[in-house]
This record gives sequence, structure tokens and C-alpha cells, in this order.
Amino acid sequence: MEFNDKVIIISGASSGIGAETARLLSSMGGRVVLVGRNQERLNNVVADIIKAGSPTPHAIVADVTKDCQRIVDETISHYGKLDVLVNNAGINIEIPIMDATTLQYEQIFDTNVKSVITLTKLCVPHLEKTNGNIVNVSSICGMVPVYSSTFYSMSKAALDQFTQCAANEFGRKHIRVNSVNPGLIETPIFETVGMSPDEIKTFIEENGKKYPVGRIGRVSDISRCIAFLASERAEFITGTLLKCDGGAVSAAAY
Repeated sequence: MEFNDKVIIISGASSGIGAETARLLSSMGGRVVLVGRNQERLNNVVADIIKAGSPTPHAIVADVTKDCQRIVDETISHYGKLDVLVNNAGINIEIPIMDATTLQYEQIFDTNVKSVITLTKLCVPHLEKTNGNIVNVSSICGMVPVYSSTFYSMSKAALDQFTQCAANEFGRKHIRVNSVNPGLIETPIFETVGMSPDEIKTFIEENGKKYPVGRIGRVSDISRCIAFLASERAEFITGTLLKCDGGAVSAAAY
């Protein structure tokens, strides 16, 4: 299988894109390390993977803004190596600029940028030994302005620049660095922010009309992109920001 015995850290793996990526890469033979803050949700993903007959993953309950060193140490202690880092953990606080606080700005940048830099730096010595690679999960919000998501958009623009600079710097270490930039994706976040089932249905349908492909994204759309960039099929690709947005940016749907 494509990721047979490859050791893969996935942050933000307890739900949404991270969870789906964990399921997919495990089904492709990967030895997946699931990182998330919610023990119950991590356990559910672990159960899904085991039920599917994939290699048993290793779950770490951790906060990427505080526990990067422990995440890497525990991964190496458990598996002895690292082949792929998927920086997926991220947060968004939708709020107009004039209502936003410095604390909210710091929360977004600590998770979406600072933790990625820290985890990357800790993982590079191990990835260098395996000619490994890094896939960052960014957003098309880093490419186009989005109302009330200024700090989130700023953080993703910073992440995109970090991806390209890291690809340039770590290429000489034989480490590839790429990002996937999703458009609007159907995830549990809609429920988390308090939307009702009817509101979610309407929101998905109305936004889908704006996309050239006629729908918003699914987590499986993104997980397949991550799998491609992390695989040997993409061995000549680095520093790429891969839009997976159903044509939204090209059609000015945002």
C-alpha cells in the first residue's frame, strides 16, 4: 500500500478534515498518530480505523499551542521514526475588525501559524532521516479577503508564505513542503457554532450554488489531496499551494 509502514502525524485529527485524513491514510497502510484536544472524539476516530481493519493508530491528547515537544517525543518513542507531518489543526473566530480583540488575534495566530512553525521545526530532524514531507492545511481565505474573518485570512496567508519559504529552505534536506487550500467544506463546525439542521441544509445549498462545480466541498475532497501531496506520486512537487475549492476563487465566488 502507498503509505505502508509510513509514520504520519496529523494534528486536529479528532474531527472533520483531520479525522477523514487519518482514516484514509490508515487505509493506505499508514501508521497514523492522531493529535487532538478531545479524548472522546479521538477515541471515535481510533475505533473507526480499527473497525476498518487498518493499522491501529496512536492517539495523543494534546494542544498544539502548548504540547508540540511532547507530540514529537511520544511519536518517536512509539514508532521510532517520522515520515509525514500533516499540520491540520486550526481555528477561526469570525468577528469584524473593530470588534476584535488582541487576545482573539493571538489565539488564531498561536494555533494557525505559531504551532505550525514550532511543530515543523521539531519534526524536520526526523523527516530529514526519512526523506519525509510536510502537508499544511491552509485555506483559500489566505488568497482572497473574507468578511469578518480578517485574522483567520491573515493567518492563512502567513501559513501559505511559510509553506513556500520552508519548501525552499528544506528542499536541500530532501524534505518537501506543500499545502492544500480548501474552499468551504462541510464539517461538524456548522453544528459547533450552533446552526440547526435546517440552517445547515440551507447554508450548504445556497453556498453550493456559488461554486462552479455546484456544491461546497466534502472532507474526502481534501483528504485525497493531502494523500496525494504526501505520497511518492508527488515526489517532484514542493512549495505548492493546491487549491481544492470547486473553482470558487477562479469564479470569484467569495
